Amino acid sequence: MNFHKGTSADQFFQTDAEQAKQERRAAKADNKNGNPIALKSKILAAIPDPSSPSSILVAESAGSVRRVNVDTGDTKQVFRGPSAPVTCVAVGGSGNQTIFAGSWDKDIWSWDATSKAPGRRYSGHSDFVKAVVTAMLGGKNLLISGGADKKIMVWDTETGSRLHVLQDQTVSMMAIQDLVVDPVESGPDEIILVSASSDPHIRRWRIRLNSFEQLKETVPDEPGAARHAILEHDTTVYKVVFDSEGEEVDLWTSSGDGTAKCLSRIKGFATDDSFQHGDHVRAVSVTDQWIITAGRDEDVKVWNRLSGKLYCTLEGHYDEVTDLVALDGGRRVVSVSIDGTVRTWLLSQTELDKIIKEKEDKAKGVEKETPAEPAKGLMTAEEEAELAELMGDDD
Repeated sequence: MNFHKGTSADQFFQTDAEQAKQERRAAKADNKNGNPIALKSKILAAIPDPSSPSSILVAESAGSVRRVNVDTGDTKQVFRGPSAPVTCVAVGGSGNQTIFAGSWDKDIWSWDATSKAPGRRYSGHSDFVKAVVTAMLGGKNLLISGGADKKIMVWDTETGSRLHVLQDQTVSMMAIQDLVVDPVESGPDEIILVSASSDPHIRRWRIRLNSFEQLKETVPDEPGAARHAILEHDTTVYKVVFDSEGEEVDLWTSSGDGTAKCLSRIKGFATDDSFQHGDHVRAVSVTDQWIITAGRDEDVKVWNRLSGKLYCTLEGHYDEVTDLVALDGGRRVVSVSIDGTVRTWLLSQTELDKIIKEKEDKAKGVEKETPAEPAKGLMTAEEEAELAELMGDDD
């Protein structure tokens, strides 16, 4: 094994593979695909901004939540407080006017969405907070959080009191990766929560103000039989998303096993469709025409929803893609990444066909790529180690 002393990137010794990765990312970093908006921090998650159809809210490793307008490029509205990375973000509370963010510091922070004034901090987790979601139950605004401590906590947002701590009493639940409320089965007096974690089990929970229970699941093709949890992946499930475009509002998932899947509601959340993205699939987004997947391989892949075939690969990010947000009713999708860029992709067939043709033309021509100057903001070896800790599966 050969070692090279870092120069522009760091002062640590690097293997050939590490140096090659740095050089590849440096060469790729200057591309303008997806009209990148460059931030100074790794972006760990993103959600739509309810206050603006052209904005998203991003969770930054620098310890803040930032509002990014993908049309104007404005990134000046920042919600600050944590000194540790922010891993997740949600909007809820009274009038849907509170921004919540989970952090490495084990707390959930909150701010007024308009004034940016800091609000209550919710303390109770004993490890990183990795997922947050909001809900209304019995007239109360709730915050639900999941952590690397393998616990799901339900909070009354107004009083800050912790109502429930959810844990699997039968099969060990690992670090929580994502949470989503079922929009079909939830009602005014109970909500059905779906949790994804570093183990492959997807769990559903019935939550009331005074009680909770983990739901048993049916076994596909075995009438009357039950299974402890939904088990359709081989390893970590990173994302769970309900399909608001489909009649059945099925559950879509993405996993470290390299796949994104549609789990059919009417089939007891058995796999109906599977999309082989490859490597760790960090995010999945669904429109009426397309399935969009992204993850560790840096690419955003667009699949034809009807045929299930890969239609187009959107290349631009030069590090792991951590989240996807569909905007304008699915007419475009925004991707965010560890590379610190926010990229917006038009999803019309005309635009995708244009990208496909440009790739084909480039492949036909014998173009010699000139190496780009190392881009500012590429990660040092120390930051690479920090990232590995952040993005790695939790035991």
